Formats: sequence, structure tokens, C-alpha cells
Amino acid sequence: MSSSPAEPVTADPDAPRDDAWFTALFHEHATSVHRYLLRRAHTDDVEDLTAETFAVAWRRRDDIPHGFELQWLFRTAGFLVSNHHRKKRATPVEELPERDTTIDPMHDVIDDEGLKQAFRQLSDRDREVLLLSAWEGLGASDNAGVLNISSNAASVALSRARSRLLHALDGDVSDTSSPR
Repeated sequence: MSSSPAEPVTADPDAPRDDAWFTALFHEHATSVHRYLLRRAHTDDVEDLTAETFAVAWRRRDDIPHGFELQWLFRTAGFLVSNHHRKKRATPVEELPERDTTIDPMHDVIDDEGLKQAFRQLSDRDREVLLLSAWEGLGASDNAGVLNISSNAASVALSRARSRLLHALDGDVSDTSSPR
């Protein structure tokens, strides 16, 4: 194995979806997927969810659109997190957590209490759009790939989510409850 970075997956659209392609996909995007999951799942589950995301990617490698690999991986990871949260896991009484585990762990990184409260007032969709933009660093076209909507719709969704967050920060909760 060489010490040079792997050739980007998006470099050759005609490359066969073989072991080398998958290795390059993994090396190029594993850290981003892991970070994405760290903000959405319990720390103890992140390694398994990351591995499961790439297992799905291997099984469905022919379905991954060229040039949108990261967006596809984020979307798949999001589905896996949603399914994971739906599962009921028994918690032994001896191991009760000290904090409220019903609150999404990604909210713990927000130190400003006002921002935290405003963020919690937003819909799940608005939070996801803002997080994809701010934390994952995705632009409108990349958000569109993750959310499975057009680039224009993603731009509008981001603009509206930012506006609702600003209203919530100002204490105007009426606009945060509007349909999305």
C-alpha cells in the first residue's frame, strides 16, 4: 500500500466498481461519514453505523451516482441513523445514563443556550438543512443530493431554515412552526 493519497473516486466515471474503486471511496469519504454520524448518533454506535454505511455502499455500488458519492453516503447514513433510533434498546438499571438520551447528541456541541433553544424549535428538516450546510460544509447542489431534491429547492430550504433560525433567536417562534 503506497503512502500517497488515493485517487479521488470521482476522477474516472468509467472506472469499474471493483475493490480498488471501493477502497478509494472509503479512503476519500470515511472521515466525513464518521463525522456526520458523530453528530447524529450516540458515540458508542458511530463505528457500527459507519461500517454499515459502507457495507450498504458496497452492496449497492452500482446505484451510487458518479460525482455524488459523498451525498449518497450521507443520505444512506441518515437513513441508517433513523432506523437505528427507531429500534428499542433495553437499558439495564445499573447503566442508566446521567443525561437525557432522547436529545440528539449533535445539540450538545452548541454552547450558547439561546442558540441551542432556537435550534430545538426548528423542524427536523430545517435542522438537517442547516447542519448539512454549516457542519458538513455542503453547498446547495450537494444538499440537494443528500435531501433528494433539486438544487433550487435546496437553496430555498436553506434560506428559509436560516430565516426561521433567526426568528427563533429573536424570540419570534411563530415562524418556526410554519409547514416545511
